Amino acid sequence: MMSKKFLTLVSMIIVLTTLLTACGGAAAPTTAPATEATKAPAMEATKAPAMEATKAPAGAKATLKVLVHQNPPMVEFMTSFNEKFQAKYPEITVDMSVVNANDLSTVTQTRLAANDVDVVDMFGFANASQPYMKNVTPPNWQTLIEAGLLMDLTDQPFVKNYDAAAVKDAGSYNGKVYEVNLGRVSYSGIYYNKDMFAANNVKVPTTWSELVAACDAFKKANIPCMTAGGKDGWPIFVGAYGLIGAIYPDQAALVEGLWTGKIKWNDAKSLDMWTKMKTYTQNMMEAGASGIAGDAAPGRFASGAVAMFPGGTWYGSAIDTAQPTFKWGYIPFPGSDNADDNKYLFGKYDQGWAIAANTPSKDAALKYLTEFSDPANYQAFANAVGFIPTQPTATLDTQIGKEVAPYLANFRVGYEQYWTAPKGAGQYANPYASYFKPFGTYDDPKELADKVQADLQSGLDANK
Repeated sequence: MMSKKFLTLVSMIIVLTTLLTACGGAAAPTTAPATEATKAPAMEATKAPAMEATKAPAGAKATLKVLVHQNPPMVEFMTSFNEKFQAKYPEITVDMSVVNANDLSTVTQTRLAANDVDVVDMFGFANASQPYMKNVTPPNWQTLIEAGLLMDLTDQPFVKNYDAAAVKDAGSYNGKVYEVNLGRVSYSGIYYNKDMFAANNVKVPTTWSELVAACDAFKKANIPCMTAGGKDGWPIFVGAYGLIGAIYPDQAALVEGLWTGKIKWNDAKSLDMWTKMKTYTQNMMEAGASGIAGDAAPGRFASGAVAMFPGGTWYGSAIDTAQPTFKWGYIPFPGSDNADDNKYLFGKYDQGWAIAANTPSKDAALKYLTEFSDPANYQAFANAVGFIPTQPTATLDTQIGKEVAPYLANFRVGYEQYWTAPKGAGQYANPYASYFKPFGTYDDPKELADKVQADLQSGLDANK
């Protein structure tokens, strides 16, 4: 028989658990912080379109807990969207929490496990643990799915509003859809000065040889070819991601080949890549680029000091802000002498929506994503945050939006979104152009190629 003390203890635990559940989880605030970013937007363009009010269905009222990361334009839009959503569905109260982007993954896991969130903002699925990878830690999103914490959205009608490629690349796992992704960015292109190209009769390059010739022509005119924020390091190797993609257009196959040994960073094809990276860093990049900060590079390009600027689509607004009348274009990095290899833009997917599998407010959560996914609401969102849209009916009415539009059908997920390094790999086990002088310490492509492969091989050998 159970003692009275034991029964009393059990009763106290039950009461305490009930009280804690009623109070909600403590992993993140249950209301957005009172900052300028969370106030109603001042400009109509950033607001969600008005939703037609409908009669609330019969049933108990629901509180929908929504978790998003701190991104001021997005938080501002969502605040407006939530107000309109609640006006249309007065039986639903939206309780939105905002956390820092670096904390989003941890807070999401904690609150899903505690059944303390209904709709979550998640970054696009990336770096999945593949069968050919050994002894690697799966990414958080994969762990959540395998633990049964994310709802299967495969058959939900609103999924069809999004690009099939975006659904597959950024929100699917094992043939099922768990997220609708809301936007993407490209980092593999080159900004170019339209007036400078025209004034010097230089052809906009579509192949590597044409790019080399363009840089030579500008040098003869005493115009530096390219600039980038070399002081920060990463803009140099990110600027060369398009070169990698031109040589290895199938980035997923590249990653698998590196793991299985079918591709090596010092084989003939890779050595061609390293040789071109040396040309890129030492002959194309302007002298002094190693001292330019990342946030200063867009303004330097916009000033007309250089002809080209390799970098991501996120720089577009900074260029326009620096020189509103400046005429520029954006092209895929032409890293191959086969023009067909140079037609792709490589990048990554940003935020998306997922629903907790165990949500007690399933109907409310599905209504929320259905309303958000309405083309008019999604277009307003795209306008507010500036992402390259993932709905085929949406357009990005900015200069960068117009420049990338012709290439969106050829958008591909980039290498680092597939790559997971084997444990024990050395520090040079990456295809980084920034290893070359003056940004790094290497000067000889063959020596660097051998070092990168050796550092990778040390990890592969340790996991056999």
